[in-house]
Amino acid sequence: MKTYSYAPKGVCSRGITFDMDEQGKLHNVAFAGGCPGNLQAISKLVEGADARHVAELLRHNDCGGRGTSCADQLAIAIEGALNG
Repeated sequence: MKTYSYAPKGVCSRGITFDMDEQGKLHNVAFAGGCPGNLQAISKLVEGADARHVAELLRHNDCGGRGTSCADQLAIAIEGALNG
C-alpha cells in the first residue's frame, strides 16, 4: 500500500492524504482543514472503494462557485496518483 499527499488549490482544505492498495482501492482518506462533517463523511464513503470510480464520481463538483471543491480536489489527487 502506498500513501499519497496532495495540496489542494482553491478550497478551504489545506491537505489531502490517502492510501491506495495494489488493487487500486482507497484507504485512510483524510483532509486537513475544510468542513469537518462533510469531509469525514466523504472519507467514510470512499473507504475501500475503487479509486478510478471515486475520481469519476467526485470530479467537477463545485463549492460555492469556486469551480472546484474538496471532493473535486480529492478526485484530482486520485487521478494524479493513478497516473504516476
